[in-house]
Amino acid sequence: MRILGIDPGLTCLGWGVIEVDGSRIRHVANGQIKPEGTVLADRLLSLHRRLSAVISEQAPGRAAIEQTFVNRDGAGTLKLGQARGVALLALAQAGLAVGEYAPNAVKKTVVGVGHADKRQIDHMVRMQLPGAVPVGSDAADALAIALCHAFHSRTPAAPAEVAGRAAGRRSGRAGPATGQGRHTSGRGAA
Repeated sequence: MRILGIDPGLTCLGWGVIEVDGSRIRHVANGQIKPEGTVLADRLLSLHRRLSAVISEQAPGRAAIEQTFVNRDGAGTLKLGQARGVALLALAQAGLAVGEYAPNAVKKTVVGVGHADKRQIDHMVRMQLPGAVPVGSDAADALAIALCHAFHSRTPAAPAEVAGRAAGRRSGRAGPATGQGRHTSGRGAA
């Protein structure tokens, strides 16, 4: 199964593709998209077109994206949300099921620590994907997101986690009780 990981951003969107075959995981490709234009609408359109081209070229079967976190810079958070929305649109247009993961869940899964820094993420991505050379920190983050999805997709949910998800659906909360991530519908199950 080929998995596309996306680290959304309006200045630079990172992407990384891995191939999962049973217990084997290998690096396929990675890159960064720096949208063209100065007007927001033009930048979002550029992001959409270029990410759609990556999806078409790499032909993933699944995708994963980092969830937006809210910080003190409301305008920055809004712009990140717009870039993330464009990425989700491109994935939906391709019919891909999408796993969504909180930044700390990605770090904990790949590095073992929920507050790992960029250098630690890059190091662990290179260790887990021999031969991978991320083109930048956003691409390394995207590969980490793809790895997180691969690990969570092949790990059966514990009974307590399944019960937590069911309770969350009844209460209207999104995502699993563990905060690890959630899947949105697409062509197939994630």
